[in-house]
Amino acid sequence: MSTRALDEARTRSLENAVRDAHVLVTTGAGGVGKTTAAAALGVAAARTGRRTLVLTIDPARRLAQAMGLDGLTDEPHQVSFDAHDGSSTAEPAGELWAMMLDMQTTFDRLIDRHATSRENAAAIKSNRIYRTLSSTLSGTQEYMAMERLHELHDTGEWDLLVVDTPPTRSALDFLDAPNRMTSFLEGRLLRLLLKPGVAAGRGVGRMVGASATAFMRVAGRVTGMELLQDLANFFRDFEGMYEGFKERADQVLALLRDPDSRFVVVTSPEPPPLREARFFLERLEQEGLHAAGVVVNRVQPEMPRDPSAASLRRAAEKLDDGDDPAEPATASALRLLDDVRNLATRQRRDVAAALYSVEPPVLVEVPLLGRDVHDVDGLKEIASTLTATR
Repeated sequence: MSTRALDEARTRSLENAVRDAHVLVTTGAGGVGKTTAAAALGVAAARTGRRTLVLTIDPARRLAQAMGLDGLTDEPHQVSFDAHDGSSTAEPAGELWAMMLDMQTTFDRLIDRHATSRENAAAIKSNRIYRTLSSTLSGTQEYMAMERLHELHDTGEWDLLVVDTPPTRSALDFLDAPNRMTSFLEGRLLRLLLKPGVAAGRGVGRMVGASATAFMRVAGRVTGMELLQDLANFFRDFEGMYEGFKERADQVLALLRDPDSRFVVVTSPEPPPLREARFFLERLEQEGLHAAGVVVNRVQPEMPRDPSAASLRRAAEKLDDGDDPAEPATASALRLLDDVRNLATRQRRDVAAALYSVEPPVLVEVPLLGRDVHDVDGLKEIASTLTATR
């Protein structure tokens, strides 16, 4: 990204995305402030009169605490805009709601939707193979987040859905989840176990017999036939549901590719999360997805460049040699000012280097605050920064 393009991106804000988008997905490396950014975007949208829901996938309590809620569940909770000191603040024109993903509940609903009968759904949900897979299979959390997002989209109740993605090792897990789930469902093991003899519950014994693989023979001796029977029953009951899962995954990807769905890439000004932000922006372009912009959290505010760094150093050296006891403290303060200015310069240089050759439409730098954001008033302050034209 050229210096000129970077400066132009800095003059824009996320106001248009907050007013016009139907889905905003915040993503980025862990610990960069995605949850706070998602909540602040929700506050900004409610201010414009939109009925907004923030869906968090992060099991931490930060979002609930910041919004003044005792806790979050799989059902939406409305957020009050009263100040924590008991005084009343002006209510926004719209509404702000928040909820937390319950992965198991969402998966159960997905089974209910695609099962051939209630009995078939009940059999799957009571199967211990299903209980294990639904909570431990790689990508399940991200896939269920997308499923829940689509459920909320289908209700038509919300003007804007803000999704706070999980703190995974790679933010790309979120985009890969639907394909990973369908790849598992169409894998070799599934096709083997859906063969007529096995799917009907017959031939389980033969699977651990002379013609079985070494793995299945060992599994039969170690776990016994009961586990293998559960496995065969699970895939027998699952037969006929694969197409429904694949169709839903396609619908989720279509929703994400819609121009009204946009991604807000959140980062901090340190090189590692900046590199991940760049990689994610490139992946969005490859996938045909839409970036709303980049939010760089906790940026050191720029300080006046007058006096110069050389002048500060000379003044500090003179004060070090003075007789007044207060002069060394003043010298330390001058050196600290110089260090802070250098830090601000370095952070902006790192941002420019990380975004070189990629051009997000918006670049918002949220300044480092003197306190933690733990209430609605703090979220309002960040919301103003995200939507202010500079």
